[in-house]
Amino acid sequence: MICMNSTPSKREKFKNWRARRPFWGATLSILAGIVILSVPVQLYEIAAVPGSMVVVGLLLGGLPLLMGILALIFPKLSTLLGIITIFSAVLSILGALGGFLVGTLLGIVGGAMQIAWKPVIASADSGEHPEQKPEAEKEVASGKELSLE
Repeated sequence: MICMNSTPSKREKFKNWRARRPFWGATLSILAGIVILSVPVQLYEIAAVPGSMVVVGLLLGGLPLLMGILALIFPKLSTLLGIITIFSAVLSILGALGGFLVGTLLGIVGGAMQIAWKPVIASADSGEHPEQKPEAEKEVASGKELSLE
């Protein structure tokens, strides 16, 4: 006998939270920032030397990390944050070797996923396709959270 519980489980809550954010694009951007930062963090001792590019590497490595975190917090700004992620990931080749190009590639893919993200808001039991709900984008753009009760 299956008992229908009215309170959603933690997994369902996380799934609903994740659906309202550019989760995978932000996750790849955070990972890109960590990989890019791995190079200049190892060279922090020479950061004060005149002509050192380590400070630029720290800045350009920290931007994808910060943009990924901000995309999770402010999903309505995902397009702008994705553009900044791509630019900083590409420019990180100059100051941080782009995390040996792995970080640059992760940043480009993550930023593109943030730009391409559209809000998907539909309950699992409604049977409606998210594409049939034009009010979903308006709700995310206004910053309102949905209650699934």
